[in-house]
Amino acid sequence: MVMRPATSMAIRPGGLDRPEVEQLLREHLRTLAQHSPPESMHALDLASLRAPGITFWTVWGSAGLVGCGALKELDSRHGEIKSMRTAAEHQRQGVAARMLSHICEEATRRSYQRLSLETGSMAAFAPARRLYAAFGFRECGPFADYVLDPNSVFMSKELSA
Repeated sequence: MVMRPATSMAIRPGGLDRPEVEQLLREHLRTLAQHSPPESMHALDLASLRAPGITFWTVWGSAGLVGCGALKELDSRHGEIKSMRTAAEHQRQGVAARMLSHICEEATRRSYQRLSLETGSMAAFAPARRLYAAFGFRECGPFADYVLDPNSVFMSKELSA
């Protein structure tokens, strides 16, 4: 069953130059560091999100910035979800579902055949894993440059053309 994302949010491309986006990404890295050992952290920093092949979006609601997410092109048929984050005060309000839906739509528009992600295996990441599973992602082996890691869960979804 696919979750219905909230619709009263606007998704905008870019925003990496905005202080509130920078703050949200710092929060993202700080939270990940609380639950993951450094060698198992695969989150992208601000500079990495500006790299070619990565598209970054922000999610805005009536309260301002509520989340973000990115899509990294691994090759012409395979994309990776990166930097999915909901601001702490807006969690469990459909922000992540809205961003995930947007990323899946963009991956389909680009004619990717597969969309993958890496997330943590710890209990703190269980809500994210449930969200991805609700959108049809299934656990898989490492992809791209990842290696087996007990702190990582790899998930993938085949996309229809």
